[in-house]
Amino acid sequence: MLGRIFRGRGSDELPAAPAGTVLYAIGDVHGRVDLLRALGGLIRADAEERTALRRVVVCLGDYVDRGADSRAVLDLLINEPWPGFERVHLRGNHEALMLRFLEDIDIGPTWLTYGGRQTLASYGIDAPTAYDAEEGLLRAQGELRDRLPRAHVDFLRSLPVMHREGDYLFVHAGVKPGVPLDEQREEDLLWIRDEFLDCNEPFGAIVIHGHTIAREPDIRRNRIGIDTGAFASGHLTALVAAGTDRTFLQT
Repeated sequence: MLGRIFRGRGSDELPAAPAGTVLYAIGDVHGRVDLLRALGGLIRADAEERTALRRVVVCLGDYVDRGADSRAVLDLLINEPWPGFERVHLRGNHEALMLRFLEDIDIGPTWLTYGGRQTLASYGIDAPTAYDAEEGLLRAQGELRDRLPRAHVDFLRSLPVMHREGDYLFVHAGVKPGVPLDEQREEDLLWIRDEFLDCNEPFGAIVIHGHTIAREPDIRRNRIGIDTGAFASGHLTALVAAGTDRTFLQT
């Protein structure tokens, strides 16, 4: 689904990106550095065909876990700037779990179940087994502290949880219905699911989010979900918003 276009019945009914700006939002990467590189190429090619003076890329979080190359994804995001683009990297719940494991082994079993094993492996660390329990978690925590580059730690800790552009609000998971956007809790922005997904009321902005996998972009009147399960499907998706037009790029 490369460059698929969705339009409403009239431009006055659609949300808009800031004037002179093209927005690109990238869904959950989950260790698939190959797909991130490929999608980056599609985004740069798309931008070359546009006249927008300002190009903004917003990554919606979940760079680590599940896929095989979490370390390489972080290296790319940190060390490979895109000339001519502004980039915003948001925090996902998987980055939050990874940071918690550095301080608290009690979160370890949950993190490992959600894909932390693959992240440890990308740093050359053997994951604990059911047979070494606490000892194995302490060993893995110590090795991760030793092998995690300082630049990776600083990057993970610096990630914001929300970004606004024009009529669009970018978050990882969603927002709490009925709560003003400037009063949202970080826990909801990183983890919320059904209460947000089932809400049909306006949120005060069109929410662009990942976190919940769908086969294709989930386009609703009040939100657009772009997590297409890249780690398993091979399809990493980006929303493109310019003026009142919306298109999608996908690997």
